[in-house]
Amino acid sequence: MRSDEEAERFVEKADLTDYDFSQMKPVQFEFEKKAATLNMRIPESLLAAVKRKALRKGVPFTRYVRMLIERDVSRP
Repeated sequence: MRSDEEAERFVEKADLTDYDFSQMKPVQFEFEKKAATLNMRIPESLLAAVKRKALRKGVPFTRYVRMLIERDVSRP
């Protein structure tokens, strides 16, 4: 679905009893337009470790860093 409104219309009309939502996870910022940039200096060894971890998770390292930031700021 391409908008909140489209999702809301679907939910209003659909019988959701047939869906298994047990594996769903909340999504925060990943679908927002990326208009801001972050430029920071870190040790090469830390960047290499981040890239290895992202590779193991199967995501680009910049997305992995965004995921870490999103997870942290989402906590109370």
